[in-house]
Amino acid sequence: MSVSTSAALMQRIDAKALTEFGQSLFMAAGLNQERAESMARLLVLTDMMGRFTHGMAQCKNYLDQITRADMPATGDFAVMKDTGSTIVWDGNYLPGLWLVEQAMQLGFERLPEHGVVTFSIRRSHHIGCLAALLKQATDRGYYAMLLSSGPHGKYVAPYGGTEALFSPNPIGIGFPSSTFPVLIDTSASITTVSMTREKANAGELFEHPWLLDAQGKPTRDARVLEKSEPRGTLMLLGGADSGHKGFGMALMVEALTQGLSGFGRKDAPTKWGASVYLQLIDPNAFAGLDAFTDQMDFLMDACHANTPIDPAAPVRMPGEQADRNIATAQSQGVPLSEVTLALLRQCAKTFGVNDSILNKS
Repeated sequence: MSVSTSAALMQRIDAKALTEFGQSLFMAAGLNQERAESMARLLVLTDMMGRFTHGMAQCKNYLDQITRADMPATGDFAVMKDTGSTIVWDGNYLPGLWLVEQAMQLGFERLPEHGVVTFSIRRSHHIGCLAALLKQATDRGYYAMLLSSGPHGKYVAPYGGTEALFSPNPIGIGFPSSTFPVLIDTSASITTVSMTREKANAGELFEHPWLLDAQGKPTRDARVLEKSEPRGTLMLLGGADSGHKGFGMALMVEALTQGLSGFGRKDAPTKWGASVYLQLIDPNAFAGLDAFTDQMDFLMDACHANTPIDPAAPVRMPGEQADRNIATAQSQGVPLSEVTLALLRQCAKTFGVNDSILNKS
């Protein structure tokens, strides 16, 4: 399912009220209060950051998965290995946002002793917006890396190939500064499955040739990914000339998420899920948080001072706009499109949840 990020943002809703509404939906579907609150809070934060495709717009998808038991409402993850600083979990396809948050909380507890704590999680469900999860670490003064792959999904061909093999394989990196956290959320492919589906469903072309057709030729037509036979693929980061760079990134993500967890494409999973790599680093285990912040502040200042190509569009750091968006959402409410509001009303009706907050002007 695709939710248009270009749809007019028709309504702003109080973040606390929206989180409580989302929590009610997930509890009505069978999640306990802790898991439901975690899911709702992180989805709302995602919308506050401006990452609308992965915010409350995902509620219906997740609720459908819970209803079909493809995302179990109950049960627990299994600890496959734990050395203290390295941990392997089997997530049993439990809610991914909650699962990664649990890993982060355990990591925060262990960082004072170990300095670096690394998780590899197999069979998680979808983990949503990486930047929203990373912010939990950066707000505590930690550096974090979060990588995800979908071993069930094939949308990206290896460089020089025409047959889909990889998922987009998102890569998230976050680190603190004295002003706002830098939050890098990218992937091994130029665009995403969600954005491509959005374009295809709307009958729109991409502005640039970010896909490859079945013969491996660059195209702007989003329909080649799923609405044509034979199907095309998402173009690797670096494009037709330098896609070997994105290919290398895709391989790195596959190795860290699937290789280290011992579960991946070789197992031919069919469920919507994720293999996850999470690493937390405490700067105090190295030269210290103050030294880290001094260096990063200097770098950020140098980036901001760099002469822009367009004076009206100065250099902006990753995460800078998200920080502004959060502040606006806190004071004015969380912006939701009419498409997302309609989906949420549908969910509320299905699960018998009061949706009055969605109907306020």
